[in-house]
Amino acid sequence: MKSPPLPRTRRRLTTEVLAGPTDADEEEPETGPLRRCILSRERLPKERMIRFVVGPDHSVVPDLGARLPGRGIWLSASRDVIEPARAKGTLVRAFARAARGPVSVPPDLPAVLEAALIRRISEYLGLARRAGQAMAGFEKAREWLRTGRVRLVLQASDGSEAERARFLSGAASAIPVLAPLPGAAMGRVFGRDYVVHVAIAPGKLADSLLIEATRLAGLQARPAAADRRGAAGIMDDERVPTGKA
Repeated sequence: MKSPPLPRTRRRLTTEVLAGPTDADEEEPETGPLRRCILSRERLPKERMIRFVVGPDHSVVPDLGARLPGRGIWLSASRDVIEPARAKGTLVRAFARAARGPVSVPPDLPAVLEAALIRRISEYLGLARRAGQAMAGFEKAREWLRTGRVRLVLQASDGSEAERARFLSGAASAIPVLAPLPGAAMGRVFGRDYVVHVAIAPGKLADSLLIEATRLAGLQARPAAADRRGAAGIMDDERVPTGKA
């Protein structure tokens, strides 16, 4: 005996549900070290990505610490991934598909993320300074380099290339080097007008700074790598620490 046909409204609802995400990994739990980008569909280490959640007002909220409640929506921390989708108008559709409903996405999302990451990097750098895990200044930071006390080097994005190279001469090539902030911004953290060189000691704060600075470099229109070991160098799996968040 044939089942009676579904009412029209119910048929429409069923069709809409079936027209949603069909990949099984759309519903994969947020466990393990990898996440899938809603745009590129690549599975990448979560330290290279940014988590979003949908707020009560349907707005898409960046969750840089990956701690907010709700099902996470993950996006690669890469302007090459985000900007083309934003320009084509597919960014909002990708978020809506992942959220299974209408969402509101900031039209200037890359700029919003950059500003949030800059604030986060400044906060971590301030914590490292107060904990005695950050040293600013050419000679003092160079001494940390010589004695092997450095996990990460931050240099002013607007500093002299020759000066930055001179600071790094003879340093171990395995030490990541990034330039996420201009010298005035780093100077404010250390109570100075301008700082070009900062050495960061090993520890959780250094790992957090490395993750956030790498994300920022990926989102910047022109990633501010201090030298050849900058943004491209630390994107290797062996260089990026695995955080708990």
